[in-house]
Amino acid sequence: MGIPSALSSSRRWLRDNLFSSPGNALTTLLVLAVAAWLGSKFIGWAVVDAIWGRAPVAACNALAGQGACWAVVADKWRQMLFGIYPQGEQWRPMLAVTLFCAVLVLSAMRWFWHARRLAALWIGGSVACAWLMGGGLGLAPVPTSLWGGLPITLMLAVYGTLLAFPLGILLALGRRSRMPIVRAVSVVYIELVRGVPLITVLFMASIMFALFMPEGISIDKLLRAQVAITLFNAAYIAEVVRAGLQALPRGQTEAAEALGLGYWRMHRLVILPQALKVTIPAQVNSFIDNFKDTSLVIIVSIFDFLYAVKQAVVSDLDWRHFFVEGYLFAMAVYWIFCFAMSQYSRWLEKHLSRELRS
Repeated sequence: MGIPSALSSSRRWLRDNLFSSPGNALTTLLVLAVAAWLGSKFIGWAVVDAIWGRAPVAACNALAGQGACWAVVADKWRQMLFGIYPQGEQWRPMLAVTLFCAVLVLSAMRWFWHARRLAALWIGGSVACAWLMGGGLGLAPVPTSLWGGLPITLMLAVYGTLLAFPLGILLALGRRSRMPIVRAVSVVYIELVRGVPLITVLFMASIMFALFMPEGISIDKLLRAQVAITLFNAAYIAEVVRAGLQALPRGQTEAAEALGLGYWRMHRLVILPQALKVTIPAQVNSFIDNFKDTSLVIIVSIFDFLYAVKQAVVSDLDWRHFFVEGYLFAMAVYWIFCFAMSQYSRWLEKHLSRELRS
């Protein structure tokens, strides 16, 4: 009984959504035909006629563009992932990226949704990753000027969001504050930062900020970029949180006040949990934008993952003609992380909704 019912539902869905009229049916068939044609061309180029694994560049040149040369990825994957980090020490950023991803996965598990556990996890993971990347205590020191590739992208994106989140919440609350000075400062900060591109903020933090420092005092360039991204993201997170606060009924605040809860306790226990849940899709969208926008740090000479891919291929005269394959590899890596964030946000929405219903 189950299979015929499913087939009947599928036919009904196809009829109602794709073949409900002659015009819709024609459009559906045209779109399917174009997709099948483009798909067959891409599969033929990327899979069937492609060169896989390690191969000499002469073999790729012999393809004359009729197939993809994935040998460039097999030959250059270390430079693509880790940039100009010393080749003999590249096991360290590889281990650091693995550890960092493990921290992210563990943070997504419900058992770690406790302040002390999360703090211990992130402090321990951050210290271990910093030790692996920077060296010391038995490892050869590697200055941040030699860091690059995927570790830089992950670090700037994750910490740029993690540190910006509490600041963004404070700015959102400040913008709704009844105290004129607090509200004015929050509004000016949010509107000023949101009114300029990230490149401008990075330029100010990396170049202009150094001009105002006393002579002989210098702040690491990577740290300056991290602070700039954090301050920039905080303004956008503030508006997302403010939208969630405005979406809550006034009765929630009145009920909390009637229970005698103070301002901070009311927001911590009643208001913010509901507001943050409502804004999960917008927050994840902001996180994904932040992850991709880290490619802009090249403007201040920090070699992120995308630039490392470009340099690994374009700087080699033998492989530079196969930059398309390199960019497709970069696109796949970005898609994996962004898709994982999107899927987790969907699970988190369903999980919190189910928890509230029970």
